[in-house]
Amino acid sequence: MKRRLLWGLVLLAGLLGLGYALWWLISQDPGYVLLAFKGFRYQSSLWAFLALLLVTGLLGWALRRALRLLLLSLGVVNPWSRLHRGRRLRLACEQGLLDLAEGRWQPALRHLRRAAEGSAQPLPYYLGAARAAEEMSDSASAEQLLARARERQPKAELAIALTQADLQAERGDWAAAQATLQQLRDQYPAHPQLLRQLQRVLTQRADWSGLLGLLPDLIKAKALPAAQLQALQEQAWQGRLLAAGQAGGEALATVQEAWQQLHARERQNPLLLKAYAGQLQALGADEEAESVLRTALKRSYTPELVALYGQLRGRDPGKQLQLAESWLKQAPQDAQLLLCLGRLCLRNQLWGKAREYLEASLQFARQADTCIELARLLASQGDLARSNQLLQEAVQLRGGQWPSLPLPSGH
Repeated sequence: MKRRLLWGLVLLAGLLGLGYALWWLISQDPGYVLLAFKGFRYQSSLWAFLALLLVTGLLGWALRRALRLLLLSLGVVNPWSRLHRGRRLRLACEQGLLDLAEGRWQPALRHLRRAAEGSAQPLPYYLGAARAAEEMSDSASAEQLLARARERQPKAELAIALTQADLQAERGDWAAAQATLQQLRDQYPAHPQLLRQLQRVLTQRADWSGLLGLLPDLIKAKALPAAQLQALQEQAWQGRLLAAGQAGGEALATVQEAWQQLHARERQNPLLLKAYAGQLQALGADEEAESVLRTALKRSYTPELVALYGQLRGRDPGKQLQLAESWLKQAPQDAQLLLCLGRLCLRNQLWGKAREYLEASLQFARQADTCIELARLLASQGDLARSNQLLQEAVQLRGGQWPSLPLPSGH
């Protein structure tokens, strides 16, 4: 406080001294100023002229300040002022998101594009605008909006790429979606959403080898529930075996090689066993397929495998029948087993026994395949009325291919 008072006194003394010096100068010589231009003539003392310049400068400064304050005050009511632009931006954000949620794509695109261009954090608005454009089948605009989002927020590369891949998938461009996701996989190997989207794309494209390569990362990242991962693994291996069976002249070797790539535990999975045996059967390797299923069924009785077992021609059809009949002790009312026994009896040309098993199977479950087998047998034995009835029932249940099995000579 004392220091401020001291400085105030010093400043006052300085001003008084300056004033006295100025008064002394003026009293000594007032000076003279003359300005003349054509008809204009101005003359005064030097000190009066300097005072005029000072007053003019002060007036100019005051006028500039007044104009600035006036412009700022006008900005409050000016519809193009910064404040109004902020309000318009908030309205565009809110209305654009509402339009997007309610499926009004055209206004959503307009509002969200405006919001994105004016916002400091434009990512959600660009992504929403791109989705609205895609819903309007304007893929070019969608891609442009995503590119603009990358320019404004380059650190959001992952979010933008996920949205881009999703839009590419929606328009059916699965190859482009896979390429987009694969580019980021090395950078984000454990990102759950990236892995989930890539899994969806690979499944859609039936890229079973790629999906099998992705499964370890899906499991490690816990990107899907355990039951879904198990089902996905089964689907991938089933697809892999099916694709191997279409490998041309080396299909059988390719299927066998694919089977050996499975873990021993997976080779006991009934769904995969059925897929493998089915491919062997389709490629003419019935004996190998019968051997695989025989081993699996001795280890654990599985109705799904039993149904296929009855369609296979093993090395010894009689032993096949004996083995299948031994399963009756644990599953005497299994319609699949009874169908299997009926087919094996047909294979062994035991017509009466085959009819009994097929009739018994239909008592426990009305299946199209059983109706067809019994209808063929009855037709060959001359019972055309019952045969036609069963065929009509089979058509109602499900149409399908009939396996080629021996039948007795017609009467």
